[in-house]
Amino acid sequence: MNTGERPERRAVPRDTDAGAAAGSPADRREVVLITGISGSGKSVALHALEDAGFFCVDNLPPEMLRDFIRLEHGRFTRRVAVAVDVRNATALPQLVPLINELQREGVQIRSLFLDASTDALLRRFSETRRPHPLSSAAGGSDASRVLIDAIELERELLAALREVSTVVDTSQLRPAQLRSWVRDLVDARGSALTLVFESFAFKYGVPLDADFVFDVRVLPNPHYIRELRPLTGRDAPVAAYLEAQPDVREMLEQIETFLRRWLAAFEEDQRSYLTVAIGCTGGQHRSVYMSEMLVRRFAASGSALVRHRELDARE
Repeated sequence: MNTGERPERRAVPRDTDAGAAAGSPADRREVVLITGISGSGKSVALHALEDAGFFCVDNLPPEMLRDFIRLEHGRFTRRVAVAVDVRNATALPQLVPLINELQREGVQIRSLFLDASTDALLRRFSETRRPHPLSSAAGGSDASRVLIDAIELERELLAALREVSTVVDTSQLRPAQLRSWVRDLVDARGSALTLVFESFAFKYGVPLDADFVFDVRVLPNPHYIRELRPLTGRDAPVAAYLEAQPDVREMLEQIETFLRRWLAAFEEDQRSYLTVAIGCTGGQHRSVYMSEMLVRRFAASGSALVRHRELDARE
């Protein structure tokens, strides 16, 4: 996945005619803040929102955010997305207090933080041959070591912003997956807290954006049944097989009970999203089925999304 960030050092407004006035008045008072680690796909995410009708500004200095929001909200004509990153490192300490102030003033800010593993970032910078924006600050003569140090320095600088944002792990996402996931998150409506159920394969690593991780590898595995092996947890024969297993039903009930017990506490903590990762060996059968069942159970009582990291990568 080529998600290297563009090297511009100026704010670049981008607009589209299609959908420029899309969305309800409430939507148009909302600001989506795209931030995260360099190379994690912020440009891909911003383009996805641009295509969805947002007015997008790349690399806006944090000190200009309040005036920009005031200007845009006076128009009431378009939804807005702003990308802020470490190229404005000196102003970053102002950003989290500013977000808190704006939210207290009634501004709806959805902050999406894109992250990726260090190995994935190293590969992307190698593929694009672009320098990391903090390479000069990292110093040293070994190019690989300099890049790793720059990534770690950036993680430290953005740690506070990551804590107040919805994290999206792009380590194994294709650009098409990332575009789809960002649009789903931004369009989620229906409750103060959106639950995101994500199936994954442990052999490819635990998602960095997970708030809770449930391991379902102890459940009976359809992979060992010849007719079910090529299917997925979304297919009826696999679902029928798993529904017939007492352990599957019991674990499903226990996960649902646990989440319902603590949802109110997360809502009181002003959380917008809660990502529940369900993992099995290959991310094809058990974790997919469990995620599909959980999103159905929670959709009736609020806003819930489902995504399948390994399956989505094949489509």
